[in-house]
Amino acid sequence: MEVILLEDVKSLGKKGEIVKVNDGYARNYILPKKIGVEANSKNRNELELKKQSEARTAQKHLEAAKELAAQLAAGKVELQIKVGEGGKAFGSVSNKEIGAAVKEQMGLDVDKKKIQLKEALKSLGTHIVPVKLHPEVTAELKVVISEEK
Repeated sequence: MEVILLEDVKSLGKKGEIVKVNDGYARNYILPKKIGVEANSKNRNELELKKQSEARTAQKHLEAAKELAAQLAAGKVELQIKVGEGGKAFGSVSNKEIGAAVKEQMGLDVDKKKIQLKEALKSLGTHIVPVKLHPEVTAELKVVISEEK
């Protein structure tokens, strides 16, 4: 019997796959626990429509991420930190502060978790910070850190 899995099943398959199983296994385990449904023509059509819908949604997310990446690459964010004698910085700039500055200065909403700093920025000058907006899209944001007056 062929069934369409509604959930990931270890050693059987992933959600949305059509797998061939023994009739007893399907009747006694998969169907009663609602882990899968019988792979008849109606359910196959629903699966195909669902996959098409998910593909369209994923494409829209990808296009939105590319558009946001272009906006981030075109702009820059300016931040100020306190500096002591000899140009030594007090404190640092973290991804939380960069995210707040992007929202304030550029009017774009970027989650602080998507800003990928290896470590907090502790020096003055211009830094290029990667922002992972989508698994396929990584933007580069220019962050200018200057001395607070």
